[in-house]
Amino acid sequence: MGEARDDPRVFLVEPDQRGVIPLDGFRIPGRLQRTVRSGAFNVRIDTAFDAVLDACAAPAPGREDSWINGPIRRLYAELNARGHAHSVECWRDERLVGGLYGVTLGGAFFGESMFSRERDASKVALVHLVARLRRGGWRLLDAQFLTAHLGQFGAVEMPQAAYLKVLEAVRPLRPDKASLANPMSGAEAVAYALQPTTQAS
Repeated sequence: MGEARDDPRVFLVEPDQRGVIPLDGFRIPGRLQRTVRSGAFNVRIDTAFDAVLDACAAPAPGREDSWINGPIRRLYAELNARGHAHSVECWRDERLVGGLYGVTLGGAFFGESMFSRERDASKVALVHLVARLRRGGWRLLDAQFLTAHLGQFGAVEMPQAAYLKVLEAVRPLRPDKASLANPMSGAEAVAYALQPTTQAS
């Protein structure tokens, strides 16, 4: 992370309690389910990564500064160019109105930041992300920190030691990365995000 948008330094953060969104325990409030199913936004993957990154770093009410500084921005852009970082974008009338981005490593996806210019746009992006991760075989969605906003989706805190064990277990996995970009309707997104997990014994 960076201390501020204009601070060139980068430092690592290792919280004692890690925020994660259990992919097999994801929740979607009823009104949001209807919004996602309606297809109110055109959801695209990796068509405007730089624009999503810039929107996440831009000043917003309650978030005048950003931890996304120049060096971090360049690193994420490079990860995207190498196929390791991805954006989930919500569009309306060819305007980017919300989205999120993150980094994938084995069976883990690390959600980094999100933004919204229209109501529910970032939430729709999150539902689509979870659905596509589940469809593709990812097992861990790292949210870094637990917030009230993420709590409504089932996010929980996990002690760092337990988190590292989970991360070690999912790193060797090789999810189907094409599942991120392959088309998905709003109804399919809700179904995939909420479907029960079946695991062989």
